[in-house]
Amino acid sequence: MNSDRTMISTDIDFDRKGLQFGKLRLPHSVHRSAYGHIPIPIAVAANGAGPTVLLTGGVHGDEYEGPIALSRLARDIDVERVCGRIIIVPTLNQPAFVAGTRVSPIDGINLNRTFPGRRDGTATEMIAHYVTTELLPRADCLIDLHAGGSSLQYLPALLAPRWSDPGKAARVEALVTAFDAGNVIYFDSVRALSGEDRVIGNYADRNGVDFLTGEFGGGSSVNIDGLAMAERGVRGVLAHLGVLPAEKAPAPRKGPIRRLAMDDPGLYAFADRRGFFEPKFALGQTVAAGAVAGLIHDIDDPWATPVAVHFRSAGIAMCVRTFSLVEAGDCLGHLASEI
Repeated sequence: MNSDRTMISTDIDFDRKGLQFGKLRLPHSVHRSAYGHIPIPIAVAANGAGPTVLLTGGVHGDEYEGPIALSRLARDIDVERVCGRIIIVPTLNQPAFVAGTRVSPIDGINLNRTFPGRRDGTATEMIAHYVTTELLPRADCLIDLHAGGSSLQYLPALLAPRWSDPGKAARVEALVTAFDAGNVIYFDSVRALSGEDRVIGNYADRNGVDFLTGEFGGGSSVNIDGLAMAERGVRGVLAHLGVLPAEKAPAPRKGPIRRLAMDDPGLYAFADRRGFFEPKFALGQTVAAGAVAGLIHDIDDPWATPVAVHFRSAGIAMCVRTFSLVEAGDCLGHLASEI
């Protein structure tokens, strides 16, 4: 027996031609359901020769643009026009999605900080392990759709890995062009902002899978512009890769692609104390170096002078905190600098 074999089962046959809608069965034996499991929706469209594209959303359970875009794509697919295979998991972290929370209510774990996961771990670790051992090895390209979740709101943007390897960089740039987003942020896809490398982008790269992601809204709501960007972008990439017919590619968007980076620590603002936050910038605004990001007001002493928090570097405002109440260490927002 393979000691690394997943404990998640499925009614999907990944090698079968046609369009299948099924479930991943995540074991979950609890008091109310001794032999129970958590069903995670999955769809597979396969036909003819071509690459495999893995599409995921709902890695965080309070992000909705991805699940809507991917569910709609699955409903609209004409499998006879597919050349290759499309694997769609619109709500990968189904326990968190049902609860509307960033992390799983079962184990309190952030799915995108627990790769490669564990076959015999907690619910979230088993999901990460399944992606690492069953889905990524089948894929040539992964598009993982995100948003800011409950606590953050983003100006919709595609995020693309920055590679020094010319071949990888060229492939990613072709995908970026096909996605055709107005804003593209190049970033270190193998590490989170905190420096952790337990993210899906790292394990996509380890499996030789080309990778795109993005932040298409936030605030635990649906950003109309971000949803439209995600939908047209995914279809554009599928047409570019030849998995969908070329005529299914969206018409070119008007205007240039704005290319950005956010790896300068001075582009971020963090709370250094408890309080409630008053932002002094708006999404999309150009912010000068040293500008005030906002004010933190004292919860207990409304007469006290609020404390200003500054951005050290200049850039375009891409992200702002949703919640006014803050604790020390909370991200208040960040900028991105033009390349």
